[in-house]
Amino acid sequence: MGYRLLIAAALCSFLVLPSPAQANTGEIAGIIEKFVVGQFPQSAAHYWVINETQWDGDEMVVDLHTIVVERQQMQPMLNHFILLIVAGEVKGVQSVPLEPGAECSPEKET
Repeated sequence: MGYRLLIAAALCSFLVLPSPAQANTGEIAGIIEKFVVGQFPQSAAHYWVINETQWDGDEMVVDLHTIVVERQQMQPMLNHFILLIVAGEVKGVQSVPLEPGAECSPEKET
C-alpha cells in the first residue's frame, strides 16, 4: 500500500516540475526580449516572432522578426534579425533586409 502511494506521488511530481525544454524556452524569451528592448529603447509597444532556431551545443542561431511601434508613429515597423546566442548571451546580430534582393548589413558583434 505504501509503495502505491509513493509511486503515485512520484508520477504527480513529474507533471508539476518544469521540463528542461520549458526552462530553455523561458531563457530564450528573456534573451530575445532584452535584445529587442535594447534595440528599440524608445518604442511604445513591440512584439517578436521566432521563425526558426538552430542549436549546436551551447550555441543557437535564431531567425527573428520584430514588430515595433515607435512613440510618435502610428505605423508599426517590421524588422528581421538573425541572432547568434552563445551560453545565454547575444554574441552576434545580423539585420536582414525585408526587400527581396537587398544586401544585408554587416554583422555586429555584441
